[in-house]
Amino acid sequence: MATIRHDKYLTFLLANEGYGIDIQKVKEINEMMPITPIPESPEYMKGIVNLRGKIIPIIDLRKRFGFPRAGDGEKGCIIVVEIQSGNSKHSTGLIVDGVSEVCEIKAEQIEENVVLGSRVRSDYIRGIAKLGDQVKILLNIDKVLTSEEVASIQESAKQA
Repeated sequence: MATIRHDKYLTFLLANEGYGIDIQKVKEINEMMPITPIPESPEYMKGIVNLRGKIIPIIDLRKRFGFPRAGDGEKGCIIVVEIQSGNSKHSTGLIVDGVSEVCEIKAEQIEENVVLGSRVRSDYIRGIAKLGDQVKILLNIDKVLTSEEVASIQESAKQA
């Protein structure tokens, strides 16, 4: 895992757990909106939205991480992030259960190199932040999707 410095993170909830994304990767936060499904796209790709004239692919982060589907009463929101894949940057929307806050997390509050077992893919985890009695899983958003998955999603969005 990359060395983490003193940074600000947007924290959010997903399946009742706390997560964080480097605030510099976040472009905007939106309420849920109608999403156009894309046939034959990966299961975790919810579809696309037209956001002020730009087509943005939308990823259901619960499905991407293998969590159960959100309950019918849960609404969620969309965090639009910029993912670096190779030499390209791509705007992608992430459906999460809710946004918590922007918080400053100091390097000494973060445990890096967390071993989660050999069967758990953890390359997208930057570290675990210890904030009082809470923990937040800090994501490296550039690695939540593989470069092949990003290319597939971008291709699906273009064909739509």
